[in-house]
Amino acid sequence: MNILLWHVHGSWTTAFVQGNHTYLLPVLPDRGPDGLGRARSWTWPDSVVELPPWRLRDEPVDVVVLQRPHEAELAERWLGGRRPGRDLPAVYLEHNAPDGRVPLTRHPVADRDDVTLVHVTHFNRLFWDNGGTRTAVVEHGVVDPGHRWTGELQRAAVVVNEPLRRGRVTGTDLLPALADAVPLDVFGMGTAELPAAIGAPPDRCRAWELPQEAMHGELARRRLYLHPVRWTSLGLSLIEAMHLGMPVVALATTEAVEAVPREAGVLSTRPEALAEAAEHFTRDPEAARRAGDAARQAALSRYGLKRFLGDWDRLLEEVIR
Repeated sequence: MNILLWHVHGSWTTAFVQGNHTYLLPVLPDRGPDGLGRARSWTWPDSVVELPPWRLRDEPVDVVVLQRPHEAELAERWLGGRRPGRDLPAVYLEHNAPDGRVPLTRHPVADRDDVTLVHVTHFNRLFWDNGGTRTAVVEHGVVDPGHRWTGELQRAAVVVNEPLRRGRVTGTDLLPALADAVPLDVFGMGTAELPAAIGAPPDRCRAWELPQEAMHGELARRRLYLHPVRWTSLGLSLIEAMHLGMPVVALATTEAVEAVPREAGVLSTRPEALAEAAEHFTRDPEAARRAGDAARQAALSRYGLKRFLGDWDRLLEEVIR
């Protein structure tokens, strides 16, 4: 297939473009959000082709994967009047859980009969108001980084982007108490000011901004993966940490309760329980190893790349038919 999509979510796209298709990505001179083109910090195959808008007009396209509301209009304009859903098969991929008045949050493509709305978790499909639009769930898949866990550092790894801006959503307010229980290393964009902002001593909370490959190696040196996020779709960093063989300590919210089996760590809605579990794993490396092994097996079984790509192939073939 020739699949048109925008580079919106780098980690998700990295997995998606590993399939046996040609992936057409719009590119603009400024490489802004609507024309980012190929990734610069991930390894993508040669089947990912950058095309400026004027080249798309005559390009054969089998299916369009939309990810943001305004992309339908962009696609129609750049494809020479071919409208996704009417003139070309189309799916709308929703990466996020709803926000705002959550039980009543209506999806932008609700009640449409010309697209299939694809969610990345069953939780998201349940909580969005999809109206009468046909829906499907294709759960995440990731490129396996390998079993790298050593747990040599008695610290907990946290991965979050912009924790100060996102605040309670990402559980930033829980970090001071958790840092009292176990030293934290927080990875992600916009984390440099976090330790000072939460008043944590330098040895109890450190910030790291690293490219993905380097981050995987550093995560695996920490004793456990800590996921204090209150409200989000299922973070790919959590699945990647499980692939690395890390034990998981997480809030029992959104899809995490489905993704992390009991033997892979501890999930709870009580922050105190997370602190206790993190302390336990830092004291008992053997327990951490056993939980990490279970986490890796669970991740390979449910979020493996082969299953992910197979599910997408079947869905896109069905949509095209």
